Amino acid sequence: MRASRTVTWEVTASGGYETVWAEFGPGSLRARGRAVGTLPEPYWITYELETADGFVTRRLVVTAEDAAGSRSLDLRHDGRGGWSADGGRLPGPEGALDCDLGLCPLTNTMPVLRHGLLRAPGERDFLMAWVSVPDLVVRPSRQTYTHLAPGRVRYASGDFSSDLEFDEDGLVARYPRLARRLG
Repeated sequence: MRASRTVTWEVTASGGYETVWAEFGPGSLRARGRAVGTLPEPYWITYELETADGFVTRRLVVTAEDAAGSRSLDLRHDGRGGWSADGGRLPGPEGALDCDLGLCPLTNTMPVLRHGLLRAPGERDFLMAWVSVPDLVVRPSRQTYTHLAPGRVRYASGDFSSDLEFDEDGLVARYPRLARRLG
């Protein structure tokens, strides 16, 4: 049985908003989202995300539009740690299980749910296939998630860290300096 959720965030880091329509299955997630931002320049994006069992990214398709025009990205994970973008192999994030769409609170959900970090103590280091917005460039990103309390997890990457609050489904409710859920 799949549970559906619709969530909207005010994304303060981009001066915009994001809405996602998410379907949760046993250990999997399908979502489609729309975002509009004004920082660093006005843009909008649409995306579709699909995970395999264990909330491992299977595919992320993103389209972005800004003053420079429109571009798209079809990012795929082969299930064995390999990544491709628009059909070409991506060696940088080799071994990563997750994508991380920049300025998008949704993509913090997968590693937190997969490792039970909402409910149980622990700390996990990850390599992510990070997608910058709005240019859609894919880069490897080292990230750490640390359980702080039920529903609270610290996210850290480089010299940035933030204590995220999640709801019972694993969706971000509050991400200081990035976003907060509306409603």
